[in-house]
Amino acid sequence: MSHFRRKATAATCESPVAWTFFRQWLKNPLSMAAFSPSGKQLAKAMVSQLPAGARRVIELGGGTGVFTRALLEHGIAPADLMVVELNEALHRVLQHRFPGVQVVRGDARELADLATQTHFLDHGPADAVVSGLGLLSMSRGMQRDILRSAFSVLAPHGRLIQFTYGPASPVSRELLAELGLSARRGSVAWINVPPATVYTYTRNRSTAIPARAPASR
Repeated sequence: MSHFRRKATAATCESPVAWTFFRQWLKNPLSMAAFSPSGKQLAKAMVSQLPAGARRVIELGGGTGVFTRALLEHGIAPADLMVVELNEALHRVLQHRFPGVQVVRGDARELADLATQTHFLDHGPADAVVSGLGLLSMSRGMQRDILRSAFSVLAPHGRLIQFTYGPASPVSRELLAELGLSARRGSVAWINVPPATVYTYTRNRSTAIPARAPASR
């Protein structure tokens, strides 16, 4: 076992939940943003970017629930929070840790359909989508699909909140221009492992991705 892997294993073995996360990373490292769960500093930085008065939030890539916990502590009601996680083991962890939250197993590219099927959109669009996905490692086509789906469930002035381990926005200027979106750099969580930067994405013109209308009852 390499020095890096021994060090990571020692750090994550301290918590059964973190160890579950690390095992899933070992199985498919390209599908997860990091080998260990995000830290509290990054979670605080992400939550600080919520729009003023935000009430309804969707989280993508819930992982072990670090952002989920921060959102609940911020004041988001469990009934107004939907968490999407594709990994089966992590999905079970989230369901166990947050029984009052609507935790859905599914692909972020199908968010619009997931939010409709679970009736989350019956009560209106989301104010924010908080993403723990590793956009930096995804193809432009996959990024495009995720962004389109995310903004289709967001209110007109809603925002996507995303972190990255890279030096710049994980979404290129060309793709942002194509989708009618703009990016703003937020704070850096220096003590996160590894350090991460927060970005927010918003619509910048009327022709940007429209919000999906609430389902009729």
